[in-house]
Amino acid sequence: MYAVIETGGKQYRVEVGTELEVELLDAEPGKTVTLDRVLLVADGDTAAIGQPVVDGAAVSAEIVRRDRGPKLISFKYRPKARTRVKKGHRQELTILRISDITLNGKSAAKSAAKAEADAKTERQRLDEAAAAQAAKDAALAAKLAATKEPAKKSTTKASGSKAETDTKTKSKSAAKADAKDAKKTTTKAKAADAGEAEAAPKKSAPKRATKKDE
Repeated sequence: MYAVIETGGKQYRVEVGTELEVELLDAEPGKTVTLDRVLLVADGDTAAIGQPVVDGAAVSAEIVRRDRGPKLISFKYRPKARTRVKKGHRQELTILRISDITLNGKSAAKSAAKAEADAKTERQRLDEAAAAQAAKDAALAAKLAATKEPAKKSTTKASGSKAETDTKTKSKSAAKADAKDAKKTTTKAKAADAGEAEAAPKKSAPKRATKKDE
């Protein structure tokens, strides 16, 4: 909701929370003033236009502080009359903060506060839903981790048993290979001994003495 107000001979478009500089008002800082010259009030697609002001509409504002505007130079010159007048002026200003816009009992400040509360409630609901989902995900991850640990242990045991079996098999194979090699070595040694025996020259038997020789 916004409104168009008139003060100090000027028109301003204002909303709740708007700060603006207006002509000097007879009020001290910290006080609240009500501006009755409301020319238009718009709320969404509906608008109330005053002729010249809107009936039942008012704008409340808080006096923030007083200030002075920039220095303006006024110079008057009349040719051939030797008249020259130079003046400086700084306008006294009042800083306002719009606190509420009302139309026929409807308050813009209350509507804004309600919308903010609804948004906050929705945000809290989303945060709670996100926290609950995160807790569920953490519980599922812990459950999966607990399931994987026994499987890993059984796999480790199976690997160890397989390694032991392979070691025993290798030992048996090595023992058989050693026995086979020893048997081959023994056979070769026997064959070699037999060959040497055959190759050795036979000793001739001593000749018997004959009668002739005697």
